[in-house]
Amino acid sequence: MINATAPFRFVLLAPLAIYLTILAAPAHAAACGSSAGGFGKWLAGFRQQAAGQGISASAIDAGLGGVTYDPRIIRLDRNQKSFKLSFEQFYARRVGSALVGRARARLRKHAALFDRIEHTFGVPREIVVSIWGLETNFGADTSGKYSIFRSLATLAYDCRRSPFFTGQLMDALRIIDDAHMRPEELRGGWAGEIGQTQFLPTPYVKFAVDFDGDGRKDLIHSVPDVLASTANFLKGHGWQAGQSWDPGSANYAVIRDWNRAQVYQRTISVMASRLR
Repeated sequence: MINATAPFRFVLLAPLAIYLTILAAPAHAAACGSSAGGFGKWLAGFRQQAAGQGISASAIDAGLGGVTYDPRIIRLDRNQKSFKLSFEQFYARRVGSALVGRARARLRKHAALFDRIEHTFGVPREIVVSIWGLETNFGADTSGKYSIFRSLATLAYDCRRSPFFTGQLMDALRIIDDAHMRPEELRGGWAGEIGQTQFLPTPYVKFAVDFDGDGRKDLIHSVPDVLASTANFLKGHGWQAGQSWDPGSANYAVIRDWNRAQVYQRTISVMASRLR
């Protein structure tokens, strides 16, 4: 699911996972930087800060042990072009008949699950399945190419959005401290997005739910957890059950909380309407 908005993706740009926590993010323990030179000192200060917030030493060591600065992440952060397309260009690039067909197949396959989600959260299945398809092609594109901790530490140290990503990094540590995921599982998008609908860690901590009842909030492997958590995010941002999601509606504004890129917001709305 950053204004940080993320692929959320920056315009990040979440996941969102996109979720504004800049004001709530903790102050960083050492000066930010624009090169690898001061990263080690910054990371040592952040580790102390995390311990001061009650995160266990074992979680800090597991998440941050051996983490180094990654200049690739900075290059990716500075080179985001897809959200500069027109809506027509963006929609044509991201939504085709094949994606819509796969969405319809998922709606049939998981009909009982979507019934539960709609009853519990009041968010229509067409919206949830559209987000699922657009973010990762229904989980097929979660390659886990990047270390979440290395990416977030790099972006937290970088001066452009240091407070925002410092908060995300802290919450990534909380995810493993609470045993919802193992450190080695935290691999995902270059900006720290996790799982099949690309939550950043802060909305993960706030909105992820255990919908399959196994005691973990698993947004990588558990389809019930993935879809219910996505619906819970939207409910938590004010989704009005039974109401329109067309442009100008309150629910259309909630979609913007998922991703602040206007072309992405409109694409979710239009794809969901096509599925309705």
